Amino acid sequence: MEKYESRVYQHGTLGMLVPGLFEGTLTVAELLEHGDFGIGTASGLDGEMVLLDHTPYLVQSTGEVRILKSEEKVPFATVHFDQAKDTFTVRALTQKQLGEQILANYPYKNLFFAVKITGRFNKVKTRAVEKQTRPYKTLTQVADEQALFDAEEITGTVIGYFAPEMFQGMAAAGYHLHFLADDKSMGGHLLDFEIEQATVQLQPFATIEQHFPVADQEFLAKDLAIADLHAQIEQAEGQN
Repeated sequence: MEKYESRVYQHGTLGMLVPGLFEGTLTVAELLEHGDFGIGTASGLDGEMVLLDHTPYLVQSTGEVRILKSEEKVPFATVHFDQAKDTFTVRALTQKQLGEQILANYPYKNLFFAVKITGRFNKVKTRAVEKQTRPYKTLTQVADEQALFDAEEITGTVIGYFAPEMFQGMAAAGYHLHFLADDKSMGGHLLDFEIEQATVQLQPFATIEQHFPVADQEFLAKDLAIADLHAQIEQAEGQN
């Protein structure tokens, strides 16, 4: 019997992005050794990465969707090998309603777990931040420059994670989800959606492997103050 995959891998932390540590520190090729589904961003905070079936798509602020090259680097990404534990179908649910339903029906509120949703959506709203150049701004400043995308009657895939509140800073507490349309016409960091009909899959993790850029001198020297870290993450993640 195949062993259930109960490990998720994360390079960098969301908290590292808050003061502007946007430079890539791990190659895409190295990242893909640890998972075939996941989310992240590219060097310079150049858009929203959506990793689906071992293909790393990047949704940029121009609306273009391209595939990241193996030698390109990421400053922050979370990936896993897909092996769903729970599968169910839903109809006519908003993003908020689905999130609440999952936590009401499954005992995962204190766990990291992956969420994958495939199907048809009545509406989807996403964002993608603009590529940054040095000297880098803070994450909240960059969030003010995001591009917003809206679509209706669209099929696609949502991929992302839930993190318990106690891990805010390492990740985004709650749900952190990205979207990619089947026809690659749009995608990005999810702000809102309304499902028409979809299949939802959940994968809870017993282990999270946290990887740090130990060879990056900028990271080693940076003062990662946490006084208002949570507030800044909530502002950046919730910008809409």
